[in-house]
Formats: sequence, structure tokens, C-alpha cells
Amino acid sequence: MTDQELKQEILRLKKEKNAVILGHYYQRHEIQELSDYVGDSLALAQEAQRTDAPIIVFCGVHFMAETAKILNPTRKVLLPDMDASCSLAESCKADEFAAFKAAHPDHMVISYINCSAEIKALSDLICTSGNAEKLVRSLPADQKIIFAPDKNLGGYINQATGRQMLLWNGVCTVHDAMQAEAILKLKAEHPGAPVVAHPECNAALLRVADFVGSTKAMLNFIKQHNSKQFIVATETGILYEMRRENPDKEFITLRDDKSCACDDCAYMKLNTLEKFYRCLRDEQPEIVMDAAKIEAAKRPIVRMLEMSKQLGIIK
Repeated sequence: MTDQELKQEILRLKKEKNAVILGHYYQRHEIQELSDYVGDSLALAQEAQRTDAPIIVFCGVHFMAETAKILNPTRKVLLPDMDASCSLAESCKADEFAAFKAAHPDHMVISYINCSAEIKALSDLICTSGNAEKLVRSLPADQKIIFAPDKNLGGYINQATGRQMLLWNGVCTVHDAMQAEAILKLKAEHPGAPVVAHPECNAALLRVADFVGSTKAMLNFIKQHNSKQFIVATETGILYEMRRENPDKEFITLRDDKSCACDDCAYMKLNTLEKFYRCLRDEQPEIVMDAAKIEAAKRPIVRMLEMSKQLGIIK
């Protein structure tokens, strides 16, 4: 089938099966176009909780689909490619982390949502890049914290809050590979263009950024800023939404600097129209989790959502 035929079939099947499509900002643009909701981790976690559709097709990576299943255990959650993992999630194995946690029994565990259900089950609180700083600031100053799995995001929060959280040694290989030197070169070539960066980037790059925030925060910053050019340090899938919202603005990425092609997440790009179509047609692959794991992993996510509401981060 052609791409257009695949799109038509996906829309037909979605209507026939009363399915809802959740798509992450880093997905291919043709998948974002077909999604009912496009967003970052926090927004999609909320939509997963709100939906009453019997079938959820999560166009993202495995931990995101797991989160949707955790919040909707009675619904069928599908992921177009079960190999769509996440380097951050892969960097934090449950047995190793359990031993790390046991070695620091006086610490509470805050885990970034980019982790497996097993790590969520070992956590006291889940966070996203959009709410992590406010959640940490809301905790007592003397509260000892383990932050996992992203040492870059954790280090950024430590610097912003003055905390000394104990950091698990994990990174997003896409964001961590982006180099400050390449960004500085782009800044010299495009003077006046603000640099927007995701806090999963390494500390050296974040120091040369003009704005650091989640994907949603970056979108809001760009929409409100009067500059016509922006240098973007995050996964390239976000460019679709940036251009859609700001057709009069130009976005420059590390891809524009010929020394780097590091800003694509191979995991995110595993989901294709063909896989999306087969997934909805066959209702496979499906995220299957036992009730005990769901209950254990759900507690810190619900705590995150409740605290986010209390702090005014979400409604």
C-alpha cells in the first residue's frame, strides 16, 4: 500500500475499533499527523488516564506504552514496534538499581518517567522533564533523594535547586551526544538565534543554552519569543510541531552542522506507517503486565499526578 492508502486504512480502523492514538513529539511527522493527541510524557500520561477508548495505540517507545497500560489496566494498549525501547530505560536495570537503592535506605527514590515499569515499582515518585524541578523543590530540604535514571536531568535539577541528589549513572544517548562546541559554532553562524535545549543534554551544552526545558516548554518559549531563528538541541521529531505552530520561523539543528547527525532517536523512528497499520489491524503487539506489577508501578505515577495538581503544574 502507498503511504496515503495506509493513512486511510489507519483512520478507518481507528473509527471501526473506537481506538485512540497517542503520539509523542519525537515520532515521524506522518504518525504525528494521525494522532488524536500529540505531546510530551506528562501530557500523554494525562491523556492515557483520561481516555475511555477500549484500545490505545501508543506511538512512542516501550516505557510510554507501559505507562499507558499502568494507568489503564482494563484497556488494550498497543505499541507498533515492541523493540522501540529507550536508551535511558535500558541504562537502568531493575536488579542493579534495587541493590543501589538498598545501599541507601534513608533516601527516597525519584525516577524520571523514562524508565521501565520495574524501576517505577522501586520508586517513591515519578517525574517528567516538565515537572521535575517543581516536584523536587516541594520536598523538605533535608530529604535525601536518589534520582534515576538520567544523570543529566538530575544534575540540572541539582544545580537549579541547590540539592545534592544522588544520581544514577544513566543518559539518553541522543541528547548526551550533542556537543556544546557544535552549538557554539551554530551560534556564531546565526548570531541572535536563541538556543533551546532539553535538560537531558549534557551539562556543557546546557551552559551555552538560552532556554532549557521540556519539549512542551520549548514549544511555548518559541511561540512567545520574537526571534525568527532558533537553534534546537533536542530530538528532531519536535521540528514538525515547531514548524506547524510557527510557520514564519526557522529552526536550526545539529544536523545543519555537518559534523553531527546525532539528533535522531533510532528507537522513536522504529514506528512506521506500515507497523502502525498492522498493529491496529491485528491488535498486536500488545502491552501485557500482571496486576501486581501494575499496582506497584502505578503508585509513584499517581503520586506525581496528584502532586502536580496540588502545585498547579497540571489541572
